[in-house]
Amino acid sequence: AGLVFGGIFGFQIFKGMMIKKFMASRGVPPQTVSTITASRQAWQSTFEAVGSLVAVHGTDVAPEVPGIISRIDFTSGKEVPAGTVLVQLDDQVDQARLQSLKAMGALAQKTYERDKHLLTLHAISQQEMDNASANLESLRAQIAEQQAVIVKKSVRAPFAGRLGIRAVNLGQYLNPGSKIVTLQALDPVYLDFFIPQKLVHDIGVGQAVSVHTDALPNRQFAGKVSALDPVVDPATRNVKVRAEIANPKHELLPGMFVTADIQVGAPTHLVTLPQTAVSYNPYGNIVYLVEHKGEGKDGKPQLVAQQRFVTTGDARGDQVAIVSGVEPGDVVVTSGQLKLHNGSPVIENNSIVPSNNPAPKPKDE
Repeated sequence: AGLVFGGIFGFQIFKGMMIKKFMASRGVPPQTVSTITASRQAWQSTFEAVGSLVAVHGTDVAPEVPGIISRIDFTSGKEVPAGTVLVQLDDQVDQARLQSLKAMGALAQKTYERDKHLLTLHAISQQEMDNASANLESLRAQIAEQQAVIVKKSVRAPFAGRLGIRAVNLGQYLNPGSKIVTLQALDPVYLDFFIPQKLVHDIGVGQAVSVHTDALPNRQFAGKVSALDPVVDPATRNVKVRAEIANPKHELLPGMFVTADIQVGAPTHLVTLPQTAVSYNPYGNIVYLVEHKGEGKDGKPQLVAQQRFVTTGDARGDQVAIVSGVEPGDVVVTSGQLKLHNGSPVIENNSIVPSNNPAPKPKDE
């Protein structure tokens, strides 16, 4: 039995040695990878921030004086020009009082003219003349005041914009300040967002802003920074920024949550690679370069992969900036790295390559 076991054990050792010898004679099979030639590209650092849209002019239209609604002259959701009468409050009593004051004013005017004539004849005293003059001026002031009250009975749009949903009904009594309808000016609109204090000197008034929102996929809206707060919030160390966004079709609405992209600093030229080319590891980020290593037995160039540690910078879209480790002209592996190690023979096949778009957009397929 011992002899049989020894024979089997010896045969297995011999078999393993023969397999190793056979594999060594065949060599390591090459791995198929896709590659890209590294090059320098213009790189503009971009800061992304989220914020909310605010109307340049927005208010809840309300009366300044009390009254009962006698007429409603608007339709919910419509665009109106500035000065449009929206609601008319009942002013019959005010009109009657105005007529009474005008009659009293006409009498005061006649009294003043008569007393003025009598004063020249020394028929009345100067005091009587002063009383007539004061009475006339008082009535004129009361008439002007009453006319102002009547004007305020017609509630008008203070600026051009889009009306919201009507909040009142015909015959309803309104107190001063009661909401009638919301009015919002929609072109342009403001975008309020925050930036960290380290970017305060990189962003200024007039700087371009690009805005997008998930409410309007694949749409970009252009604008410019219009103001920065002069103080830093001590709680967050952020600075509030306001941008003005053109909205000619009134597609953006106040209160929308949007994302803004702002170009920061001057553009630079950096080596860029597809993000798939970089293997991120705790001990360092690496890429694989493809290098020529003589000729194979068939006379064709033999390509091998060489590992290289890199320092990465910012990312944009499908690209990442390489600060160090790769030079322009280096051939870098963009897919298939999991099968590689230093010295692995490779075959280039770029019939299908990873995306390398600095500003990719989703596609509906």
